[in-house]
Amino acid sequence: MFGKEKKTDPAETAAGMSAENPAGEDKAFANVAAPAEPVSLNVEDAGEQPAPEAEDPLARAAKDLEEAQNKLLYLQADYQNYRRRMIKELSDARQMGVIGTLDPFLRVADFLGMADTAARQSDNLDAIRQGLAMIINEFNRAFDDLGVKKESAVGKTFDPDKQEAFQQEASETVPEGVVIRELYPAYMMGDRCIRAAKVVVSTGKPAPAEPAPAESAPAEPAPAEPEETAKDTASQEA
Repeated sequence: MFGKEKKTDPAETAAGMSAENPAGEDKAFANVAAPAEPVSLNVEDAGEQPAPEAEDPLARAAKDLEEAQNKLLYLQADYQNYRRRMIKELSDARQMGVIGTLDPFLRVADFLGMADTAARQSDNLDAIRQGLAMIINEFNRAFDDLGVKKESAVGKTFDPDKQEAFQQEASETVPEGVVIRELYPAYMMGDRCIRAAKVVVSTGKPAPAEPAPAESAPAEPAPAEPEETAKDTASQEA
């Protein structure tokens, strides 16, 4: 029924494949990469490459020195600018402080001028006293505006931080170490003493006077010796 199977000759099959693929390359190996070129490990070829030049230490040191000098110059310039700025700010602050201090005393100066004019034009002592009282009140008001307080030391224990003793006196009524009187008071601003008071300090009760020694009777003359008496008698007879 069926015809005879045709036998395939291997040579013919290979010839057919070579005819379809004239280059003789298999499609399954078409994408395989070609082997890389062999790397030369010749030490002599690697040694022929020029080595990087080493930096000169002196040149590097000179460069560092120049950079340091430039930084120093910049710092000196900044410091001089800062110093000038601080001097100006301190001067301005000092000037503002003086202005703020003098402002309350300008009224006192005005009252002094008015009192001088009134004293020259009038002999009324009551008016002059009244003017002086007004000036004193203005002084006290100026001190209050500045926060300055006058502190009296009379009757208080001597305080070397606020008082200066220029004399000591004995007192029957004032205990030792207590201020008897003051030449001028102390002035305080908060806890700080602007000017210390000049005071006289008590040394306590005076020491009792010692009794005077009793007067002694005049001494009697000593009796003469016998030899001196005989010589005196002979001289008198002669």
